[in-house]
Amino acid sequence: MDLNFFNKKEEPKKGKGKQKSTKFSGSIAGGILIFILIIALYLTVSEAPKNTPDVSISDLAKSVSVGDVKKIEVAGEELTITYQNDEIKKSKKETESSLSQTLFNYGVKPEALGNTQIVVKNESGFLFWLVNILPFLLPILFIVFFFWYLSRQVKGAGMQAFSFGQSKARITDPNDKNNKVTFKDVAGSKEAKEELKEIVDFLKSPKKFLEIGARIPKGVILTGAPGTGKTLLARAVAGEANVPFFHLSGSEFVEMFVGVGASRVRDLFKMAKKAAPSIIFVDEIDAIGRTRGGGFGGGNDEREQTLNQILVEMDGFEPNDKVIVMAATNRPDVLDPALVRPGRFDRKVLLDLPDRDDREEILKIHSVLKPLAEDINLKLIAERTPGFSGADLYSLMNEGAILAARENRKKVFQFDLIRAIEKVMLGPERKSHLLSKKEKEITAYHEAGHALVASVLPHADPVHKVSIVARGRAGGYTLKLPLEERKLQSKKEFIDDIAMSLGGYVAEKMIFGDITTGPSSDLQVATNIARAMVTRWGMSDALGPVAFHGEGGKSQWGMPEEKEYSETVAAKIDAEVSKIINDGIKSAEKVLEENKKALAAIANKLIEVETLEQDEYDKVIIAHGIMPKKRDIEKE
Repeated sequence: MDLNFFNKKEEPKKGKGKQKSTKFSGSIAGGILIFILIIALYLTVSEAPKNTPDVSISDLAKSVSVGDVKKIEVAGEELTITYQNDEIKKSKKETESSLSQTLFNYGVKPEALGNTQIVVKNESGFLFWLVNILPFLLPILFIVFFFWYLSRQVKGAGMQAFSFGQSKARITDPNDKNNKVTFKDVAGSKEAKEELKEIVDFLKSPKKFLEIGARIPKGVILTGAPGTGKTLLARAVAGEANVPFFHLSGSEFVEMFVGVGASRVRDLFKMAKKAAPSIIFVDEIDAIGRTRGGGFGGGNDEREQTLNQILVEMDGFEPNDKVIVMAATNRPDVLDPALVRPGRFDRKVLLDLPDRDDREEILKIHSVLKPLAEDINLKLIAERTPGFSGADLYSLMNEGAILAARENRKKVFQFDLIRAIEKVMLGPERKSHLLSKKEKEITAYHEAGHALVASVLPHADPVHKVSIVARGRAGGYTLKLPLEERKLQSKKEFIDDIAMSLGGYVAEKMIFGDITTGPSSDLQVATNIARAMVTRWGMSDALGPVAFHGEGGKSQWGMPEEKEYSETVAAKIDAEVSKIINDGIKSAEKVLEENKKALAAIANKLIEVETLEQDEYDKVIIAHGIMPKKRDIEKE
């Protein structure tokens, strides 16, 4: 069992600060950045020309006459003069006359003019007009673009405000083969799949049902423990029926604005009816489907308005709408009675935890894409994982592959999956969690006490592994497996389980004359079992077969429940719980006193090797005259 007294509380990590800038303020920042870039471009384009000296036409004529001018460029009225010494000057000619005529009027002879290169530039064309117009056009274009950019962002924010009432359902297209799930992808849950095959048949061929006067249930609610595959099964129904699949969470209906949830419900059902035949799937429907009338939120409670709209929409269905509403929850006890009455969610499908054969099939599905070694035995892994859900088995296979990749191996071996079982159940090994010699001894006797009591008591499950290596929150642990799969548990089995849970506590007190904080979780487990025996399962001789509700827990509204029994009965319940715990302690004390040598042998072996597998542990107890319980697990 868990050993928690070596744990240290970790300081909570400081989360990152919230982003200060909103989407709209980010848009303004982007606009300012664009403004700066355009201004820089404008300054580059409209930059003042270099300070080139001007020369008069008369001086130019003199220079041409004496042969000092190499080249003259004519661009309209502008003249660019390049002298023999590569000096450049500017000048202007007369508008009415050509350059040669102007220079001739100033006394330049044709021979001197012929020795000077004259280049006339074409002043027409796009580039000419662009260079002249751009300094005036660019600011206007920037202003227009800036206001368009801001108005676009404001429009987007406004449209988002108007889209509050629209459904946020995600749609899976039936032709999308990458996301398509069928019943072949769902292992186990045979009874649940049989129930849902009728839904598939109705969506595929509703005519045969309608002709005989049968009406398929409007709503199907999937209930079961977390991780049992409720969402996966709903997707498989849509994949088998080959119809559009609208899926969303119950919390996505509710917003801070009153009426938004109801509007989204109307929009969702409208979309589904247009796409009929189709399936609507609402995951975690207890977020909006809790019992009404709790006195919280008044008549305008947004959650209640959303639930009311769902009830109205489901009642408004016609037989030819061909829209099936599916929902999933692991809290069916808190749902409103109007939601689960006939005519609404009137078909209830329960998904249990998978049995041994189902677990093997689930492991096969999750191992399809993983390269497995030749020694893999999925049947053995299935036998060693009672109580695992489908999600746990997926995590087991994934952790096994991660362990193999971490050690640079190309295949997943059996010991990878065996280590992954413990990692999923208890958490990763804490190899850096070093114990002192005294702490190691206390931990060894603690776990040896658990294991020995489980091995001796007739109705306790056999021990599978004992370890004093810290894993997760446990300083050490004892794993035990049932001899066979069972759905019911007897009073004798509970009593032996309580004694086994208290074996570590008794061993510490017996050997060291003191107790530590190690048995804290063991005491909690034993107390919870004892109280449930008295108040839920009628296993108390003093109080008899009576179920006592309202055990001081919390109701669905988070408020403490009122006890439905008197203080006298409450005192009797407490007395019975204490009696069961004390009987468990006496039973564990008797076992450990009679087998003190075996206890010491197990503890010393644990101090030496830290972990005892099933075969090694059996050898130790057989040497002290204790026969291990017969197991059904096949040996390799």
